[in-house]
Amino acid sequence: MDDIAAKVAHVPGVVGVMLGGSRARGTHRADSDWDLGVHYRGELDLEALEALAAEVTGGPVEVYGPGSWGAWVNGGAWLVLPDGRHVDWILRDVDRVRQVWEECRAGRFEIGVQAGHPLGFWSPAYPGEVALGRVLADTDGELARLREETRTYPEALRTALTRDGVWDAGFSVTMAGKSFAALDVLHAALCLSRAVGDLVQALHAHHRIWCLNEKGALAATSAMPETPSGFAARATALLGGIGHGATELKRSLETAAELVDEVRDVVTP
Repeated sequence: MDDIAAKVAHVPGVVGVMLGGSRARGTHRADSDWDLGVHYRGELDLEALEALAAEVTGGPVEVYGPGSWGAWVNGGAWLVLPDGRHVDWILRDVDRVRQVWEECRAGRFEIGVQAGHPLGFWSPAYPGEVALGRVLADTDGELARLREETRTYPEALRTALTRDGVWDAGFSVTMAGKSFAALDVLHAALCLSRAVGDLVQALHAHHRIWCLNEKGALAATSAMPETPSGFAARATALLGGIGHGATELKRSLETAAELVDEVRDVVTP
């Protein structure tokens, strides 16, 4: 991967390459993909990237340019090496990452609609990727400097995510309650899933831990010292048994409200 990253870094427009995902955090399985964040600035030479992809895989590979995969995930390519390893190139506009980081330091964040992120793409994931990633190639040290900055979780962001996360979770549970009389399971399920996602984000922020996406985020709360007792198991049971009758939905709403209150007690100073 170091060799591939070094070659990618020589493509015009590329600033550097970071290893991300479970491989960077040391939580990977033997069959886990390799996620390489390709950080670029300005015009990116897609033809050169495609030529390099063909070189390392032994066949043609389509590289999707900035914006092709949505406003946040951006673009990239899926590679399969001759030895069977799967390598994902994920494009990141380094200036946008820096801008989002500055917003987070000021306690501001946003949630964007993005395919593959059912609860939305939370903007703090950008600096979180840098903080939790490993620099493989860095043309002038920019990624290393940014990584050093992002390793300190901003207190203003912690305040905003815990406050807004709990508020939105409570609001979502209230909205789910409006589905009760009509037994509107779709609306209730979406509201309660959003509520749990909000609480997971709030708990991560409270513990000053970057939350990059929904995958594994609920389970991760179990290892956090101030998480309410049995939170992950209870949230899992809630989402797995929302039900479609009046009695089941009522029970689900009550459980969700309890989780909101308990997390609020934890994160509120």
